[in-house]
Amino acid sequence: MEYNLADLFESVVDAVPDREALVHLDHPGTGAERRLTYAELDAAANRIAHHLLDAGVRHGEHVGLQLYNGVEYLQTVLGCLKARMVPVNVNYRYVEEELAYLYRDADLAALVFDAEFTGRVAAAAPKAETLRHLVRVGPAAPAAPATPDAPAAPYPECAAFAEAEAAGSPERDFGARSADDLFIIYTGGTTGMPKGVMWRQEDLFFAGLGGGAPTGEPVLRPEELAERVAAGGDGITFFPTPPLMHGTSTLTAFIGFHFGQRVVLHRKFAPHEVLRTIEREKVTSVSLVGDAMLRPLIDALNGPLRGTDLSSLFSVSSSGAIMSETVREQFTALAPHVTLLNNFGSSESGFNGTATDDAGARNGFRLRVNARTRVVDPVTHDPVPVGEPGRIAQRGHVPLGYYNDPVKTAETFFRRDGERWVLLGDMATVDADGVVTVLGRGSQCINTGGEKVYPEEVEQALKSHPDVYDALVAGVPDARWGNHVAAVVELRAGAARPSLGDIQDHCRGRLAGYKIPRQLVVTDRVQRSPSGKADYRWARATATAAARLPDAPRPQDDPAPLGEPEPPHA
Repeated sequence: MEYNLADLFESVVDAVPDREALVHLDHPGTGAERRLTYAELDAAANRIAHHLLDAGVRHGEHVGLQLYNGVEYLQTVLGCLKARMVPVNVNYRYVEEELAYLYRDADLAALVFDAEFTGRVAAAAPKAETLRHLVRVGPAAPAAPATPDAPAAPYPECAAFAEAEAAGSPERDFGARSADDLFIIYTGGTTGMPKGVMWRQEDLFFAGLGGGAPTGEPVLRPEELAERVAAGGDGITFFPTPPLMHGTSTLTAFIGFHFGQRVVLHRKFAPHEVLRTIEREKVTSVSLVGDAMLRPLIDALNGPLRGTDLSSLFSVSSSGAIMSETVREQFTALAPHVTLLNNFGSSESGFNGTATDDAGARNGFRLRVNARTRVVDPVTHDPVPVGEPGRIAQRGHVPLGYYNDPVKTAETFFRRDGERWVLLGDMATVDADGVVTVLGRGSQCINTGGEKVYPEEVEQALKSHPDVYDALVAGVPDARWGNHVAAVVELRAGAARPSLGDIQDHCRGRLAGYKIPRQLVVTDRVQRSPSGKADYRWARATATAAARLPDAPRPQDDPAPLGEPEPPHA
């Protein structure tokens, strides 16, 4: 047995076959649900694996998953791993051209998709030469009229998932597997086209799944995982609320499986239903993405769902976006017994560390990182001195590179002292105690008057304003400063519209003068991905368009002058 994810899952199944593994609750209020034991989930995965094999998909070929959350998603991922196929996540928000690019770039041989996306699949699939087998989840939908998003196209021939599952063999007759088998996570990031991060399964097991024990000691042998499950009890319920199409949620589900515990899913994120499920299913651990998901839960607890029983809940963790200090305080007032964890990681590195208790608008996003994480000079790759900015890097169990992109692979992955390293896009400093302060993504850094401003730091300060519900920060071209800092904010319901001066006054005690926004754009809704990640391209375009309006005040002539930017650091 090796550190292969299918082997590891099957070993857990054999240890606790009758324990409940997966619960899918279809909200709102339909009462529809599906509950599978470990043995039932194992057989279901075997069935879809055999269907793909019978359809001609072979070892090493890539299978796309363009699905909402559900049993079918995790069942297909497990089926691919069992048959030594490579699962590839597909962002279901993508439109035709983006889908066609990803299908081609990933060399998909097969695609499993939800019926709601049939029109987009029909338009994009013919543009991908390698894509030869389609499986539709749900009943066929009537042909939709042409739209700019999904032009009319003949619906493709495809297999129905329910029929494919019913016809597939439930047996585990797949042969030996390898720790070198691949798992690809496509990441869109904030700029550029999506990139496929290629993980060896052994590396992903240790870097992204904690070696079977994210909060304890990793296993020393593959067989030890099932031994721990057999020796332990049950009673833990993991609830990944973001879309499984983002790597973090799928990895959270696998962490639950590796503990031999239960995983609960909703098709889509709905705050009221999330809270009802926590109460009903006695959820112990919720994962989400930043304020965009935690704030609606707070609003519901302060309103129609006041008094919801959260006594089972032990932890709420966030990856991909931080829970701001203000929002953490609001949730803690409602559920003081719950531990809030701001985790830091990426599709390229897995888990890097967790924020300190004092991380926030005043102190910055401070992390206690694992032993494999360093802050290095992006050119020499040497560790940076205390207090000097560099880029976060990780060594050891890191990906092999980006699929079909040798140039980007060479820019991001390197070898040093006989080990593989990955250089992340996040700028940071490190103090004498080894605590890392994340400054932000280098690609989003705003250069204003020679000073560097990282949006995440300014966003933390903005979110602590009592009238601001959500905020993104972007740089807008400026004749005087090169770029100025612009805040795009969504206000709380019923809040009075603050002036730029109000926002600036609020930020003065929290930020250096050059970091304070010189432009304020109020929008009905801050745009984020389904998982809550920031859409900085949208924020930049929104702020730039607002700055060009005929009646827009010139940022350098704002009603609360900030003075000259501080001189650049030596």
